[in-house]
Amino acid sequence: MKNEKQGKFITLEGIEGVGKTSNLRFIKELLESSGHDCVVTREPGGTNLGEALRGLLLSHSDENMSADAELLMMFAARAEHLSKVILPAIDNGQTVLCDRFTEATYAYQGGGRRLDVDKISELEDWVQGDLRPNLTIILDAPVEVGRARASSRSEPDRIEKEQDDFFQRVRKAYIELAEHYPDRICLVDASKELAEVQHQIHERLGEYDILTTID
Repeated sequence: MKNEKQGKFITLEGIEGVGKTSNLRFIKELLESSGHDCVVTREPGGTNLGEALRGLLLSHSDENMSADAELLMMFAARAEHLSKVILPAIDNGQTVLCDRFTEATYAYQGGGRRLDVDKISELEDWVQGDLRPNLTIILDAPVEVGRARASSRSEPDRIEKEQDDFFQRVRKAYIELAEHYPDRICLVDASKELAEVQHQIHERLGEYDILTTID
């Protein structure tokens, strides 16, 4: 039997090196302390097919993958993710916390790859219907800050190896999304120390009425 109360859908976004992994854990802890039953997932990925596509998208086996192929693979993974994980959890009253979603496609394939955003919008409507996240938090930091942090981690994947101008366009696209959809997308200054970043996140979750205690 489905839960009569629909669950929330929250996504976390940002360029490389902005601290998505640590802050995803922080958000999960905040939500669970308010009574949310959380499902944590990621894109591309989240399902067997999605993880297989993630491997193809991020590996160095095809450095010359066309931008259109990349876009379509992202949405193929997303369609499976919605069908198998996201929608069932929301229908069951759970809160889905996702590391990247369609805003990443607008930023990376639209901004970074310079693909026509109308193509992305058409795919978004086809794959998602009316579904949009209740809240998207974009962790924002200058490209040089994010890349310096990311350089201390593991070997960069196919997309992480792009040049600074690519990531400047990605960051710009993210900022424009936040400006265009302030009712469901917000920016957090991720260039600050972690404690300050998490203070901002806590405030945003309160402002968007996400931390309302669930009985």
